[in-house]
Amino acid sequence: MRHRKSGKKLGMEPCHRNAMFRNMARSLVTHGRIRTTVIRAKELRRVADGLITLALRNDLHSRRLAYKVLENHQLVQKLFDEIGPRFVGKPGGFTRVIRLGEPRKGDNAPLAVIEFTADAVTEAAPAPEEKPKKAAPKKAAAPAAEAAASDEEKPKKKAAPRKKKEAAPEASDEPKAE
Repeated sequence: MRHRKSGKKLGMEPCHRNAMFRNMARSLVTHGRIRTTVIRAKELRRVADGLITLALRNDLHSRRLAYKVLENHQLVQKLFDEIGPRFVGKPGGFTRVIRLGEPRKGDNAPLAVIEFTADAVTEAAPAPEEKPKKAAPKKAAAPAAEAAASDEEKPKKKAAPRKKKEAAPEASDEPKAE
């Protein structure tokens, strides 16, 4: 039985699959985005998001665990010093998989691009609250500002409800006889 064995097999032995995902994770950390098949990209998300989570912890044990996957000190340093701090304060969703329109030539496999999310920097820093603008001190600018403000504040008038048409008496050219 295949209980508690998550993930796709991808037609490979486990050692081959692990080596492939390590190579893809190295390429992703090096280049920031890679092109692969949709299924491989979705499975790579698990590895890449785990590496980012280690980078957010930023302790010695996390660096050693990341080195077990990346097997390169420069890539571990880049992960912890450059990529990890971009995602501070973000609870998840460190990678994004974008499907490409054209399938791969040869076997017609659906392709995708996996990349680190670019909006991580904007979401990590809270946006400053906007303060209301103060009124202009000049007298000439004040009436124009008041007119613009009064236009915005007035609610639009609703149209009067239409009256139902009553059955109109038949119009004839002959005068009515009383």
